[in-house]
Amino acid sequence: MGIAKTKSTRRRSPKTRSRTSWQLQTAKARFSEIFRLARSEGPQVITRQGKDAVVMLSDDEYRQLVGKAHQPKSLVEFFRASPLVGVELDLERVRDEGRDVAL
Repeated sequence: MGIAKTKSTRRRSPKTRSRTSWQLQTAKARFSEIFRLARSEGPQVITRQGKDAVVMLSDDEYRQLVGKAHQPKSLVEFFRASPLVGVELDLERVRDEGRDVAL
């Protein structure tokens, strides 16, 4: 008995690149192919029960999406690039002595 092949569907993403949808059972059987396509052609959508469930995409696309490539290298660099550089802040705390409690 052979494995029944299911067709993947092509959809247009907002960037007009084609993206492929794969049913979960097909994705399991063809993981290596989906992995290769995610790196060479773009995001691959995996559906479950007919609904988009997860997206496999390359590390480069993931980093662009979450902005890791644009993050500062250090905390000092982050604060130096802050739009609040030079703003005077009042960091004085009011000394609170507490309250009297009857015991």
